[in-house]
Amino acid sequence: MNLSQPAVSDQVGQLEREHDVLLFHRTGRQIALTESGAKLFVLTQQYFEIEARIAEALSASRAAVKGHLRLVVDAAHHINDVLSRFRGKYPKVTIDVAVGNSAFVMEELRAYRADIGVIGTSADQADFDAILLGASPIIAFAPFDLAQTLPRPLPLAELTRLPFVSREAGSKTRAMLEAETASRGLKLNPVVVAQGREAVRDIVAAGAGVGVISQAEFGADKRLQALPLADCDLQMRETLICLSRRRDVPAIRAFMAIARAQED
Repeated sequence: MNLSQPAVSDQVGQLEREHDVLLFHRTGRQIALTESGAKLFVLTQQYFEIEARIAEALSASRAAVKGHLRLVVDAAHHINDVLSRFRGKYPKVTIDVAVGNSAFVMEELRAYRADIGVIGTSADQADFDAILLGASPIIAFAPFDLAQTLPRPLPLAELTRLPFVSREAGSKTRAMLEAETASRGLKLNPVVVAQGREAVRDIVAAGAGVGVISQAEFGADKRLQALPLADCDLQMRETLICLSRRRDVPAIRAFMAIARAQED
């Protein structure tokens, strides 16, 4: 910014005084955005993106896509093909990939902390553009020794009688399974709630109980045995999303276009 730190602090202080608002909580050398500061951050991100799009429209090098792209996904392997094609075509774009459940992905996109996301459901919210990446059935899994004692495929009623290792609140897999069991008058028996699918896998492998996952995400693990569910067809639909109002940001537009071409 070609500004010294004291100059930035003076400008922030002047902005707070003029509008009688606190933008930062200050504790010693640590600072954090207040609620008002967080709202202003989102608005200014929109402003800077519009400014960049104006510059792009007036620039002779409009076709060049560069900069930084932030992705938050429920599982990284869902975007491997699109990511590889994008990197091959736009090598000047650097990319960060973070992992979180579907609720976290949408929260990060709406707060402008991420540009593109992958969620384990259809995106029916009006503020998102969406591209379906594929669908996969939800299955149960158990430690190899325990799995040998269980019926295959595994009835849903049998699953509710077993100690269950659950994903965290906000997980679409958990929400779908809870809705299905409740509709049948059944109830899961969670003994552990773990943050993220990798934590669930490790805890199940250690013998704490059984878990569920989409078949596409199960992969190969000698510690675990996959158990298809006998009497329900729960499908995890993986969807690539971005905020509709940000669809024309060059890097976002390019990534979505590659995913859409692959879908076709």
